[in-house]
This record gives sequence, structure tokens and C-alpha cells, in this order.
Amino acid sequence: MRWSYFIVIQCLIIFIMIGIFYIHQENVIVLKKPPESISQWYKPQNKRQVWLHTMFKLRREMLAIKIYAKMQNDENLKKWVEKLNEDYYKIAEMMPEWKNKLDLVSIANIQKNIKEKRYDEITHTLDELDKSCQSCHTDFRAATATLYRAPDFSEMKIDDSITLISHMRTMSKQVNQIKIAFVDNRSEAALSTLSELEKGMNNLGDICINCHKNASKEFPNEKITQTMADLKQSLKTGSLKEQGEALGTLAVLACAECHGTHRLAYDAKKLLSNKKNWYELLKHSF
Repeated sequence: MRWSYFIVIQCLIIFIMIGIFYIHQENVIVLKKPPESISQWYKPQNKRQVWLHTMFKLRREMLAIKIYAKMQNDENLKKWVEKLNEDYYKIAEMMPEWKNKLDLVSIANIQKNIKEKRYDEITHTLDELDKSCQSCHTDFRAATATLYRAPDFSEMKIDDSITLISHMRTMSKQVNQIKIAFVDNRSEAALSTLSELEKGMNNLGDICINCHKNASKEFPNEKITQTMADLKQSLKTGSLKEQGEALGTLAVLACAECHGTHRLAYDAKKLLSNKKNWYELLKHSF
């Protein structure tokens, strides 16, 4: 009798869970998170992007086999299938958690078809193997790339007392302060804030070079510098429309273009990295 109660309670809990997720289905995005052990095959834990380059090798090897199957080139088929076999089995060595996801049947069939010179079947089997690859990519590629390839700015600093995050917020406020000032015909205040913004951009550029190791300065580049000069001149002599256009151009070049690459990736990384409790998951703040 006690077991029947236990089973009933478990079923109720399951139904309640299903109901909760159903009610919140439009407010929740579900992603499959890869095992944390995959981080050992990405920088900075590893000197190289080992996992990524293994995937590149597999893609190249599968393409080579398809090319030489069409050409019926047995010598190159044998060479490339040996490489494919070696690199495909590395997945299980690097990530034992995903060993059961490997399509070893297709790998064996490719080798068999090459041996028997069944060239059309080689291509067909490669397509089946590709479906297996794409299935795993659908589940994990976006989350894995976001977690382990997106930049992490949380510990970066402009100097000993100013974090990168707070510095970015300050510059965002300065852009809006410039707008407020020239709209209200306070050109001196707008020029003063522009001067502060320019210093802030140069300070930001000094840490950009830690990753962007180019010969020329990555940020602010010549185009942004010229746009700031144009904005400065328009704040002195230009019309309200010209001032707005100049500030808008600066915001696109100096803010939006970098944010489109860096901030989107960083924000997504934070969302996936931060553990959510049930309260955070279920609460409504709309």
C-alpha cells in the first residue's frame, strides 16, 4: 500500500512539473548544455582549439572521400578514410560522455564500401554519417561555441580601479549626455563630454590590443577618429540635424559594430554560464 502512495506522489510531481513548463513555455528557452569536460579542449585550458580543429579535420576528410568516390580514385579514398577513422574515434577519447552518440556503423560501412568499390554507396553512407553529425551539432554546437569560444570580459579592467564593464557604461552615458546637451542648445557641455568620451575610447583601445594584435590600432581606428572630429565641428557650427547625424554615425562605428560581435556573445555566455534557481525560472516580471 505504501508503494502505491509513493508511486501516486511521484506521478503527481511529474504532472506538476509538466504543467509548470507548459504554462511557462513561451517564456523559457531550453538548450542542451554540453558536458563541462569539453572545456579542456578549448582555450584557455588548452593551448590550441583542439576540439574545433578536430571538427574541421572531419569535415575536410568527409568531403575528400566524397570527391574521390565520385572520381573512383581508390588510392586517395584509402588515404582519406584512414584519416577519417582516426579522427572520428578521437571524439570518444576526448569526450567519453558522447561515445554512445558516435555512428560507428556508418564508419564501418564506408570502409567496407571502399574495399568493395561500391562508390555510390560510399556517398550514400557519408550522407548518413553527416546526418548524425548535424544532429549533435543541432543539440550542442551553439551552446558549446557560446560557452567556450565567446570572450569573457568580466575580469578585464581599464586600470586598477575601473572595470571594463563600468567603463562601457560610463561611455554609454556620455553618448546620451552629448545628445541631451546639443538638443538643449548647450554646446559647451556637449563638447566637454565629447572630450571625455574620446579619452575613454582611447583607454578602451589600449586593452583591445590584448586580443587584436594588429600593427595599426584597432580602436578607435582612423574612421572613428575622423567621425569624432566631424562631430566636434558640427557641435560648434552645425545644425541640429547635422549634429544628430554625426553622433549617430559615431554610435554605429564606435559602439554598435563592436557590440554586434562582442557584447552579444558575452551576454549569451553569461546567460548560459549562470546557474538559475527555480525561483528565477518561474517568476514573471513582464
